[in-house]
Amino acid sequence: MDKPKESVWQRPYVNIFKHFKLEEWKKSTKEGDVTAVMDKTLKCTVYRIRGSIPAGNYIQLPKVSTQSLGLVGRYLYLLFKPIVSKYFVVHFDAVTEDSQVIRISFSNLFKEFKSTATWLQFPFVCGAVKGSVYNATAKSAKQDLVGLAPVGVKWTCLMMDLQYILSFYLNRHYSHLKSIKLCSNMFVKNIFTSELVFEPSVTVFKAKRAGLVLHDVSPMPREMAFLVPKGENWHDIYDYIRMVSCGRDNIRLWRVRSEALRSCPVNLGEYHCLEFTDVAFEEGHLADKDPADRTLFACSKSGHIIEIDYKNVVIKNARRLFPSQQKHSHRQETEGLNSGAGIAINSISVFAAFCATGSDDGYLRLWPLDFSTVFLEAEHEGGVSFVSIDPNGLKVLAVTTTGNLGYLDIPSRGYATLMRSHTNRILAFSVDGIRRHLVTVSEDCTIRVWDLDSMQQLYDFVSAEETPCAVTFHPIQQIFACGFSSGNVRIFNVGNSRLLAEQRQHRGQVIGLVFSPNGEYMYSAGSMGSLALYDATEEDYHVVRILGNVVARGSYSGPDALTVSSDSRYLAFVGPSEYIVTVMDARSLDEIMLIDVSILDLETTTLDTALKVCYPSAAISQLLVTTSSNKILWLNARTGRLIREVCNVHKTVSSSLAVSEDIRYLLTTGDKVIKIWDYHLKQDINFQVFIGHSETIHQATFTPDQLSVISVGDAIFVWDFLAAVRDQENNLPSIQPFALHKAEAPSIAEGSELFQNSGMPRQSVPVPSSSPPQLNLSTIERNEQDEFLSDAENKDVHNKRDGSITFRRNGDSFLQIHENVHCGEDVSSILRPTSCQEHQEELEEPVGDGDFSHNCTRPDSYKHFAAQFKTSSVSQGAVLPDGKEDLKLKVVIGYNGNGRGNMVWNPDTALFAYTCGCLVVIEDLHSGSQRHLTGHTEEISTLAVSHDAQDLASASGGQDKTGCCIFIWDVMGGCCKKVLSEHTTEVQAMAYSRDDRLLMSAGDYRDLTIALWNTRNYELLATTRVSDPVHDLAFDPTAFSEFACVGVGAVHFWLVEQTGNEVQLKVHRVSVPDEVGAGELTALCYNCDSVLYTATNTGKICAWDTQHNRCFMTWDADEGEIGIVQCRGYRLMSGSNTKKIRLWAVAAVQEMRLEGTGARPSSVLLEHEMILDGTVVSAVFDDIMDMGIVGTTAGTLWYINWAENTSIRLISGHRNKVNQVIFSPDESHFATCAEDGSLRVWVMHGTELVVQFHVLNQNCLCMAWSPTLNSRERADKQQIVAGYSDGTIRLFGVLKTEMELKIHPHPVAVSAITYSMDGEVIISGGKDGLMAVSSPRTGITVRVISDHKGSPITTIECTRKKYDDFGLEGCEMWLAVSSDRRVSVWAADWHKDQCELIDWLTFPAPIEPEECDTGSLPPSLAAFSPSHSGVVAYVGFGVKPEIILYSLERKQTIKKIALPHWATSLSLSPGGQFIAIGTNGRLLKLIQYPCGKFQDFTGHNDTVHFSRFTPSGKFFLSVAYNEVLVWEVQKLHSNLTNV
Repeated sequence: MDKPKESVWQRPYVNIFKHFKLEEWKKSTKEGDVTAVMDKTLKCTVYRIRGSIPAGNYIQLPKVSTQSLGLVGRYLYLLFKPIVSKYFVVHFDAVTEDSQVIRISFSNLFKEFKSTATWLQFPFVCGAVKGSVYNATAKSAKQDLVGLAPVGVKWTCLMMDLQYILSFYLNRHYSHLKSIKLCSNMFVKNIFTSELVFEPSVTVFKAKRAGLVLHDVSPMPREMAFLVPKGENWHDIYDYIRMVSCGRDNIRLWRVRSEALRSCPVNLGEYHCLEFTDVAFEEGHLADKDPADRTLFACSKSGHIIEIDYKNVVIKNARRLFPSQQKHSHRQETEGLNSGAGIAINSISVFAAFCATGSDDGYLRLWPLDFSTVFLEAEHEGGVSFVSIDPNGLKVLAVTTTGNLGYLDIPSRGYATLMRSHTNRILAFSVDGIRRHLVTVSEDCTIRVWDLDSMQQLYDFVSAEETPCAVTFHPIQQIFACGFSSGNVRIFNVGNSRLLAEQRQHRGQVIGLVFSPNGEYMYSAGSMGSLALYDATEEDYHVVRILGNVVARGSYSGPDALTVSSDSRYLAFVGPSEYIVTVMDARSLDEIMLIDVSILDLETTTLDTALKVCYPSAAISQLLVTTSSNKILWLNARTGRLIREVCNVHKTVSSSLAVSEDIRYLLTTGDKVIKIWDYHLKQDINFQVFIGHSETIHQATFTPDQLSVISVGDAIFVWDFLAAVRDQENNLPSIQPFALHKAEAPSIAEGSELFQNSGMPRQSVPVPSSSPPQLNLSTIERNEQDEFLSDAENKDVHNKRDGSITFRRNGDSFLQIHENVHCGEDVSSILRPTSCQEHQEELEEPVGDGDFSHNCTRPDSYKHFAAQFKTSSVSQGAVLPDGKEDLKLKVVIGYNGNGRGNMVWNPDTALFAYTCGCLVVIEDLHSGSQRHLTGHTEEISTLAVSHDAQDLASASGGQDKTGCCIFIWDVMGGCCKKVLSEHTTEVQAMAYSRDDRLLMSAGDYRDLTIALWNTRNYELLATTRVSDPVHDLAFDPTAFSEFACVGVGAVHFWLVEQTGNEVQLKVHRVSVPDEVGAGELTALCYNCDSVLYTATNTGKICAWDTQHNRCFMTWDADEGEIGIVQCRGYRLMSGSNTKKIRLWAVAAVQEMRLEGTGARPSSVLLEHEMILDGTVVSAVFDDIMDMGIVGTTAGTLWYINWAENTSIRLISGHRNKVNQVIFSPDESHFATCAEDGSLRVWVMHGTELVVQFHVLNQNCLCMAWSPTLNSRERADKQQIVAGYSDGTIRLFGVLKTEMELKIHPHPVAVSAITYSMDGEVIISGGKDGLMAVSSPRTGITVRVISDHKGSPITTIECTRKKYDDFGLEGCEMWLAVSSDRRVSVWAADWHKDQCELIDWLTFPAPIEPEECDTGSLPPSLAAFSPSHSGVVAYVGFGVKPEIILYSLERKQTIKKIALPHWATSLSLSPGGQFIAIGTNGRLLKLIQYPCGKFQDFTGHNDTVHFSRFTPSGKFFLSVAYNEVLVWEVQKLHSNLTNV
C-alpha cells in the first residue's frame, strides 16, 4: 500500500464531506437509519446516525473497503455530538509507512484503554453543557464517568494527532488515512484533515481583529466553525477534546485555557535537530504543585536532557549524558552536538529528589536532579525502553526491549524480574505434561522454557544466526528437540541445560518435529520435502531412515506438519503434493496409504489442498484433515474413506488443529480466533468462538491434563478449559478410550493381520495362501459405528463360484472345463469332451448351472474400452472412385484419446503408428509425412505390432451384428493381409508373442473371450471364454508359450501346449491378496527376471513371481487408477487417470523375490514424475526406458525424455467436437474451433499447432478470418473473430496471440459469423434468428436485422458484386440462411451504412414430413457460386435430397442435382468445378460440376458435419466430430463446360 503523494489540494485542510460529496452517496455509503436533519444549535444541516446496533447503522468513507481516502493530514477534526442516553462508536483506519493498517477507535462503550498491534481503543467521556447536573457531578468525581451520553451533551470538536498516536502507542510512523466509519448513535456535522492546529473558539474575523495571526494561532475555518450566539462563550456550549508531546525535532506544550486546548512549540534553538523520546514533569505525580511552576524534563536519543521552564516556555538548561566512564563528570553542555557518543535515552521519570533514565545500553540509572553523578544503576540484557518511579519513590519499574519487566528496589538495592516474554512472533510450542513445563520458540531467535503454574521463565536458549521454528518435548524424559530455519535439529536436556545431539538432514527450514507417544522414535520434516526418522532411545539420536520428496514442499504446514497416532503405529502428513495425505508405518516409514483430498468434493471445479493433519486417540481410528477450502475432513484412518466433513470452518484457512484426549472436543484456529467444537457434531451449535489474539495464531492445542488450552502467535495465551472442570463437577462420564485389539502391544505378525483384514498392505511380504478369507464385497459399506467392531467380526468367507472355460482347436471338437476355482489351484486336469452342438447351444441359450454368469455391466475401470456414442451409421451404398481419385487423403489431424493401447512405436525400425477414428496413421517422425491404412468402418479400439515390426494388427467393433474385425497389415506395403473375425463386440487388447509366432486377442466385457492365432497364416488356434472381463494381457518374454491376463480380482497365468495341430491351454488363476484392496487389476507387464507387474484401479502395483505364480510385494504407485505399466530392465513406468506418468527404480524387486532377504517395499524408488494433459491410455518406451511416446485422452501424443526430464507434443487434436474450420487469406494457416471453447491455429504445411485461445465453460460455435487488403499494415493485423455460446463475440490477434476485443451483441448463442469483404464490419447471427452488424474497431453494433427472427441462423457468407448489379448500390452482397429453409440475400455498402434486400428465398418442405425430431433434420445451408456471379447453391430438408442452384438475376432455379443422402455440409471449390457435401452415412461426396458425376470418400468415423475448400482450391478439409482430415485436390483431366 503505497503512501499517497501529498498534493497542494490538501492544504490548508480538506473538508471531507464536501470533497467526497457525501449527499450523493456515490463515493461513500450509508447503512441503516442515517438521515440529514436541521440542528437548532448549529443552525445548519447535520447527519443523524441512530440504531440499536452500531455495526448496522453507519456512514463509511470511502464506499469500497479496498479503496483509500489517501488523506495525509496529520490532524483529524471530527465535529459531532453523541445522542442522549445512547452509545456511539467511531473507527479511523490509518496506514503506517510500512503499509500496516491500524484501526483507531473511540467510544463511550469502552471502559478502559486497550491496545493491540493493529487496534487502539480509547474510552470517550461525554461532556455536558455548563450548569447541568452531569457537568457538576463530573467535576467532583474522582474518576471519569464513562458510559451513556448524558442529558445536555455538548457538540464536540475532536482533534486527533494521528502521527503522535501511532508513534507513542505503537512506535510506528503515520502515512495516511485510509477510511472512516461513523456508527450510531450520534449527530455529525463534518470531518476534515489538516497539517495545522486550529483554535476552534477563534474565528477568522476575531483572529484578524486581535492580531493573533501573527502569533502562530490558526483560527477555525468558517465552514468548520460552530455557531456562537452573541454574548455566549464557545467553551460553555461546545467541547474541545485535550497534553505535552514530543517527537522528532519538536517539543510542544499543550494547555487548557478557558476550557480550550491550546498548544505552543518550544523554541529549541540549536537543539532543533534532536530526536526526543520522552518527557516528564518535575515531581510529576504530586498534586500539591501547580504544573506551571514545575520544570519539564525531555530526553533524546543523543543523550541530551533538556530542562524547560514550563511557565515561560523556554529552555532552562541542557545537558548531555555520557557512558559510565564519564558519568561522574558534571558536564554543562557547551560543546558541539556531535562531540562524543552520548547515552541513547529512551525514557525518563522524575521524583522529588532524583530521576530515572532508561537507555539503549541496557542500564536503568538513577540521577540527582542536577545529573552530576549516577548513584544507582541496574544492567539489563537489552535496552531499557520504559521507566517509572512509584509514588512512594522506593521502587523503579523498568521494561526492556528483550521482553523483560522488572523493578529496582532502591532501599535494598535489589532487583526482581516480574515477567519475561518474547520480543517477536511466537512460532511454535510444546508441553511437558509430566513436569508442566512449556517450551516456546520465536522469531526473536530464542527458545524459552516456562513453568506452566507460575508462568515464570525457567531457561532460555539463544541462537543468533538461525531462527527456531519447530519444537517438541519428549513424552517421558526431560528433553526437547528443536528444528531451525537452517534445517538443523538439536536435542536439549532441560535438566542440565546441555545440548545432547545435533542432526542436519534437511535443506530449508524444519516444518515438522514430533516424538512418537511411546518415546522410541523422533521424526522431522523439511520444507524441501524430506522426512527423517531418528532412534530416540539412543543419546546420539542417530538417523534410522531419511526419505526425499515425500512431504509437500513449502512452509505453510509448519510448525506441526507431522502427526503420530496415539498408539505410535502410524505417521501422517501432507505430501508428496499438497493434494495428498500420506500415511506411513511410524516404525519404518514404509508407505501405507495415500489419500487424495482433491477428489473428495465432486461438486466443485477447483482442486482442494490439504493443510493440517491430526490423529485423535487411536480408539476411534480416525484421521482429521483441514483443507484450503476451509473444511475439516473426518477420514477412516485405516481405509482413507471420508466419514464426514464440516464446511466454512473459518473465514480464512485454519492454522491449527487439535483434539482433546477424551475425543470430546476439537480445536481449530483461524481469523485470529479459537474455535472449540463438539467433536461428534451432535449439538445444534457445535462450536464456541474465543477472541484475544490480534495476529495470526501459529499453533494451539489442549494441555495433556485437558485443563488448559495454549495458543501462540503475537503472545502466549494460556486459557482455562472449563469444559473439563464442568464435566467433573457435574459428574458427567467422559468417553474412555477403548482398544480395538488386545491390550498388549501387537507383534509384527499381529500388525500384518490387521493390515490384511482392513484392506491395507502388509508390512511383510504377502504370500497367497491356498484359500485365504476375503471380505464379503456384497455387503453394504460399513457405517461409522461399524468402525468400532473388531476385525474378526468383519471377516466373511468369500462365496465360491463354479464356472466354465471353453477351448477350441483347429475346428475340431470343443473341450469344456468345470471350474471350482481357488487361489493357486491348477484346474488344467479337470477336462471332459463336449460336442460342437453343445458349444453352440452354450453361446445361444441362457447359461445354466455350472457355467459362468454373463454379466454385461461395464467394469468400473477407465482402462476398459467403450466406443464413442454416435447417431450416424455407415452408408452401404458408397460409390467408390473407379479410376483416378479427385481427392487424396494427405493428413489426419488428431489422435483418438478414446482408444486403449492404440499407439505403437518401434525405436529400432522407427515405425510410429496410431489411430484416429477408423483410420490407422503411420507417420514419419522425421519428416512428418503420413500414410493411412483404410478399411475399418468403426472406431479402432487397439493396436498391436509384431516385434520385427513387419505386421500390424488393428481391431474395431462391428456395426449392428456384423461382429468385430481385426485387420492384419503389411507395414512395408501398407496393404491388408487378412481380416480376422472371432469376437462378437469390441477387442480390448492384443499382443504378439516374443517370437512373433502367436497373436492373442481379448474381447471386451460383453464378449468375454480370448482368442489365440497362428501368425503364419493367421488361423485361429483356440478360443476360450472367461468369467470376468479382461483389461490387459501380455506374453512372457522369457517363455514363448506363456502369457497372462488381468481383470476382476485375479491374475490368470496361461500355458500354451501345442502338439502337432492340437493346441491345449492350461490356466492357473491366482486371486489378488486381500491387503491390496483392489477390485480391478487394470494393466500388466513382464520383465526379464521372472517378475510380472500388475496395476490396480486403486493405484497399487503388485509384483508376482512367475515361477511360483505368487504375489510377493505391493506398493502405492499412484493416487488414482493405473492404466499403463511398462518395464524395461530395472525401470518401470506407470500412467494413470491422475494425468501422471511416473518412472520407478525397481532393481530391488528381484532381491525381494528371493525369500529371506531384508528388502522392503520402500526399496522401490520414484525417479521421475510428469503431469500431462489427460488420462494416460497408451505408452511405448525404448529398451532402456530413456525415451518414449505416451498418449492421453486429451487427444495428444507426447514425446517423453526421462533423461532430460522433457515432454514435447508430437500429435495434437481436439478432444471435443470441432464446429468449424477457416483459412487465412494467404492459405498459410488454418484455424479450428470446438465445443470445449478452444480455438486453435495451425500451420497449413505440416499441420503444426502454433496458437491456441481457450475460453473456459463456453462453446466456440463459429469463426471468421479477417480479409487481407493490399496494405502491409493491415496484413500485420490479422484477426480471427469467433462467436460463443454465451452470445459474445471475441476478436483475437493472430500475431499478438491475445484477445483484442470482446462484444456482446446477442442474448443467445452465436451460430454464424463472417467479415464483410472489406473487413469494415462483422455480421453475426444467433440461434434466435437475429443478426447483428458490428464494428471490429469500436465493438459497437451498428445494425440489427430481425427478418429471420425465430429460427436459428446456420450460414452467413459474403461475396463481391458489381456496384450497380440488381439495381442496388454497393460492391458487396451477402446471404443468410436459417434452419426454417429460408435464405435472404442482401446488397451492402457499409461505408454509406446501406444494406438492402436483393431476394428472399423459401424452399418447400415435404407435404407429408417424416416423423422425426426437428433437431435430427438435415441443416439448411447455402453458398454463393465462386465461378458464376449471382448463383446461389442450396441444400436442406425438402421433398427429396438434392442440390438446388438458384439465379438471382433470373429469379428462378436453374439446376437441381439429385443426391442419394441428405447433405450435412456444403462447400464449393473456388474454381467452381467441385461441390462437396457431407452425409450422415459418414461419407464425403465430391460432385463434378456441371456434369453431376460424383465420387464417395470414406475414412470418417461419424457424420461429416463440416467441410471447406482452401481459398486456392488446392486442399480440402472435412470434419467428423473431432476428426479433421486434410485432402489434396487432384487436377481434372477432362474439360468441364460451364452452365
